[in-house]
Amino acid sequence: MNKYLDLSPEVSEALAAGKPVVALESTIISHGMPYPQNVETALMVEKTIRDNGAVPATIAVIGGRLKAGLTPAEIEYLGKKGRAVTKASRRDLPVLVARGEDGATTVTTTMIIANLAGIKVFATGGIGGVHRGAETTMDISADLEELAMTPVMVICAGAKSILDLGLTLEYLETKGVPVIGYGTDELPAFYTRKSGFKVDYRIDTPEELAAAFRAKLENAAIDQAIAECSEKGIKGKDTTPFLLARIKDITGGDSLDSNIQLVLNNARLAARTAALL
Repeated sequence: MNKYLDLSPEVSEALAAGKPVVALESTIISHGMPYPQNVETALMVEKTIRDNGAVPATIAVIGGRLKAGLTPAEIEYLGKKGRAVTKASRRDLPVLVARGEDGATTVTTTMIIANLAGIKVFATGGIGGVHRGAETTMDISADLEELAMTPVMVICAGAKSILDLGLTLEYLETKGVPVIGYGTDELPAFYTRKSGFKVDYRIDTPEELAAAFRAKLENAAIDQAIAECSEKGIKGKDTTPFLLARIKDITGGDSLDSNIQLVLNNARLAARTAALL
């Protein structure tokens, strides 16, 4: 899908320079609020991202192109068009691209496009979940499947209380998705702080949150490299050099930086221990 992807100059330059970029969805613009509050809110969210040291990348499908980073004019366009814009989930992307149509991205499609662009953090309002009565209707949001598949951190206010929050947490547990409460032990319910349901882990600082997600990405990179090694039939003494090189490529050099730092850290500890001996 990368050949259908357009990055705004600002987002492209930020990613190339290793600057922090935060993805933002566009259904909040077209379907979440009336005009002009939808446009005003979208621009305020972008300003908030900038004020806190990152580059915003509002994501949408416009004219069949997957967009990561919208201009104010494009945000205005989506805001005015409103519900006439297709609310685009995973199943809709191929058709919208083929037809050259517009789509407002949900949590699912924002994650997909963000991942294609190389953006790892996404801020939104709330995620979809398991609907009440889903044990008979099978009405489960595609957001939950995407959270299990796509390596993008989603910062949200939980799922709306109109959903079955207990089953939503059970579904995420089955899919291996960690649910982390930032500064809380309890799952937020979008409109309310409390839901009565406990999260998997509580984290209280951005540093710890970043460290946890970095560990997840590094483990995913190792799994991908091992799978490629097996597919290529690489064995014996060639295995370790191949895996290290691929992990370095997959992580954009982060694994090499980690390797250097752990060696330096071990050297410091060894020197201090030797001095005490």
